Amino acid sequence: MSFRKYFDFVRFEHTVFALPFALASMAVAVPPGRHGWPGWRTFLLILAAMVCARTSAMGFNRIVDRKLDARNPRTAERHLPRGQMSVISAWWLVIVAAAGLVMVTWFINPICFYLSPVALVVVFFYSFTKRFTDFSHFFLGLSLAVAPVGAWLAVRGRFDWPPVVLALAVVFWLVGFDIIYATQDYESDKAQGLRSLPVRLGIEGSLKVARVAHAVMAAVLLGFGLISNLRMPYYVGLSIIALCLIAQHFAARKRDPVSLNVAFFRMNAAISMVFLAAVVVDVAMR
Repeated sequence: MSFRKYFDFVRFEHTVFALPFALASMAVAVPPGRHGWPGWRTFLLILAAMVCARTSAMGFNRIVDRKLDARNPRTAERHLPRGQMSVISAWWLVIVAAAGLVMVTWFINPICFYLSPVALVVVFFYSFTKRFTDFSHFFLGLSLAVAPVGAWLAVRGRFDWPPVVLALAVVFWLVGFDIIYATQDYESDKAQGLRSLPVRLGIEGSLKVARVAHAVMAAVLLGFGLISNLRMPYYVGLSIIALCLIAQHFAARKRDPVSLNVAFFRMNAAISMVFLAAVVVDVAMR
């Protein structure tokens, strides 16, 4: 099987969502005087850990949801429902990626190594939540919020408030845009007995929650900048992020697949990249 098919299977391009927040956390964690650069070794290990964690999580999600995906018109064309990849091949990918995460963290530091199984449990657990809770969006947010905390630990080797605050911002960011994305599956989820805030509150009610979640995200990012002693470049970036969030909700109100995909991928990819650029420019100027 080609690497391209594996990349398509786990939607490798969606790594752009969590990775910039991890790298931004890494840059802030670097001691002053080094301009946010931890060295090639730490950088590459963080990058490898992120890729392994996300690949294993996405592969696991595809395996767990394969029967549900087959009954959903939007997801019926995915690899496992169509038989383009065997379940055994998918499991091998998950196992190799999960083992890769543990191995990589061994070379980072002891706390990352000891916490790597915990991180895997967190990112795997999300895949089951839509079966028993309306708040699965928060668990997805938690699974991505592991990224900035892990990157901070890779540099500093200890917990601190900035990565926790940034993780909280990531949770509310994910809650907002995952609710928007989940509105596409409202009818299918309802028919299959799956749970989500759109199913519980309806489309309009859940979109209101998404707007509140993104307002909270913006406020928490402001707090992150303050406690991290960031300066003007960061707040310029934060202003652009706020505009992107507003544009995302205008697109979501149209309710057509093209607008929803723009709101989901393009806007959120822009938000994460703007955030990373703002943080990197800020810390590089110290």
